[in-house]
Amino acid sequence: MLRRFYTWLSFAGEPDIRVAQYGELKRQIPLMYSLLVLNACAVSYTHYAYAPGWLTLGAAGGLILVCCWRMTIWAFAPPVTAIDAVVARRTLRRTTAFAGPLCVAFVGWSLTLYRYGGPSEQAHVSLFVAVTVIGCIFCLISVPQTAFLVTITVLSPYLIYNFLHGSSVFIAMALNIVLVSGVMIRVLQNSFAAFATLVRSQVSLAAEQAEAERLSRENARLALTDALTGLPNRRHFFAQLDAVLTSRKLTGERFAVGVLDLDRFKPVNDTYGHVFGDRLLTAVGARLESVASKTCEVARLGGDEFGILILEDIDHAREIGQRVCDLLTEPFDIEGQRIALGCSGGVAIFPDAGASVHQLFDRSDYALYHVKSLNPGTCALFSTEHETLIRSERVLEAAMQTADFDTELHVQFQPIFCTENMAVLGVEALGRWTSPTLGAIKPDQFIMAAERLGFMHVITASLFRNALTCFAQMPERIGLSFNLSARDIVSADTIDLLIDMIERGNIDPKRITFELTETALMRDFEAAVASIKRLRALGIRIALDDFGSGYSSLSYLHRLPLDKVKVDRSFIADMDEASGRNIISAILGLCQTLGLDCIIEGVETDAQLQQLRELGYRMAQGYFFARPMGLRAFLKSLDREWATDFQPVPAGKPRLQIVA
Repeated sequence: MLRRFYTWLSFAGEPDIRVAQYGELKRQIPLMYSLLVLNACAVSYTHYAYAPGWLTLGAAGGLILVCCWRMTIWAFAPPVTAIDAVVARRTLRRTTAFAGPLCVAFVGWSLTLYRYGGPSEQAHVSLFVAVTVIGCIFCLISVPQTAFLVTITVLSPYLIYNFLHGSSVFIAMALNIVLVSGVMIRVLQNSFAAFATLVRSQVSLAAEQAEAERLSRENARLALTDALTGLPNRRHFFAQLDAVLTSRKLTGERFAVGVLDLDRFKPVNDTYGHVFGDRLLTAVGARLESVASKTCEVARLGGDEFGILILEDIDHAREIGQRVCDLLTEPFDIEGQRIALGCSGGVAIFPDAGASVHQLFDRSDYALYHVKSLNPGTCALFSTEHETLIRSERVLEAAMQTADFDTELHVQFQPIFCTENMAVLGVEALGRWTSPTLGAIKPDQFIMAAERLGFMHVITASLFRNALTCFAQMPERIGLSFNLSARDIVSADTIDLLIDMIERGNIDPKRITFELTETALMRDFEAAVASIKRLRALGIRIALDDFGSGYSSLSYLHRLPLDKVKVDRSFIADMDEASGRNIISAILGLCQTLGLDCIIEGVETDAQLQQLRELGYRMAQGYFFARPMGLRAFLKSLDREWATDFQPVPAGKPRLQIVA
């Protein structure tokens, strides 16, 4: 019991309540000391004529000075927001401890005055005690410990004194004051209980609000942060780009926008799986975060694409972008695998490249697209050359949007030969577009434009229809190869249309070969595989075109249901060296091991043909044999004796030879 009372009196317990008590006490205690000063002055005045001066002036003045000193201390006490529970408890205990001696001094002074004067003056002293106690209880309503101590310290000697020296009237007054004070103490306890409940509710509410604010901030952060890499995301990047643009328009300062795209990430992701790819992207994000600063902000825009904002040193923006690209070129160690990626970038500078978010981002993206196709692994600055190309592409796109593809598109055929007897095994159909306004357009230009504008389905359908019409006039021993774009192979509608055309034309599906590039497969590997399986189920053959020009073609040989491989023409250029011949021979050996037909492209000289024969290549294609030609020219060429124009392979030569 005593331990609980001591714990209560020493302000042990809930820290938040102690801080709240401190705050209420700081607000109320100056009023209490003002009350003591006024009451002391009133008692001194009524007893001035009866009591000695040292008592009415000296002692009273000393008490008043102490009250004023305490009021000053509390006036300059730190606000409740600037203290913690430890300071609050120490202050409350100090105040309570000081209240005891002060109460003793005041009650001793008042009882000393009790002897002077008549009944009226004595009644004034009793009134002073009653008003002082009740006033202190009200002022200390939030600190019941101190209020209880004040009440006990003042009323105990007052009651005893009246029982020993007072008349029955003053004894009754003392008892009345004690009873009223007791009721007041009980009311104070009830009020404090409500006060403590309110403080707990406020603390709980504040905690809930703080948690809600924390969650709100966290949600806002997450909404602007890429969950995988921890970098700012696309939304944050464009919001920041818009804010910087608005600011720089006012100041006239330059800044740069960059777009980075990882090279070879898609093949790695397809080969090792998406979990591995996510870990690789996380490692990429960590490297990019290491170069991020207040003047060079980095964000993940999506997939393997990242954005940068360069706010200073704009004259070297391209070099800064190149350093970032070089950083990402260094190998990554992921799960024991050493992965070498690459990174290409495009940078556009405000205001040279544009004055809007859309213009700046599009131009940096165009610079990236351009450098990625011509010089991957580098960072390009958007220039007037790019602007000229954009205008040319816009003209091309405008012509494409009004084109009549059925009349403007046509196909040419390039033969595929057997190197042993120079028999024509098949033809590759090559699309050509002659615009009435722009003239002949390069295939790579109009194919890319068609993919951007969404015309690929229409163009593929028109070219394949044209190719099948011509193919129907060719001998049945000849096969037809037709190239499918990245959009074609993943489009179920396009595949349905191609199959329908073959069936309507009564063409044997086994005579048809669709050629796919690595790029086409990388766009959506699963969808591409599903389309390939549908085509092969009908007997249509699938060839992997430009083999060796990418970075992961080898992985596709065992993952895809393929029939043929067409070796990229770039390998022919290295045939003069032993290493080049070894690579070409190794590719042929690999295809033979996997049971795949192997066709080599780009044969341009008789010497190359002889070397390919010696290495064992049976099928070849290139300008040395024939350039692409129209149907009539091709049919006419079939009347020639191709074998008389080329020397057949000598008997007994090996079909596979590794050059040392």
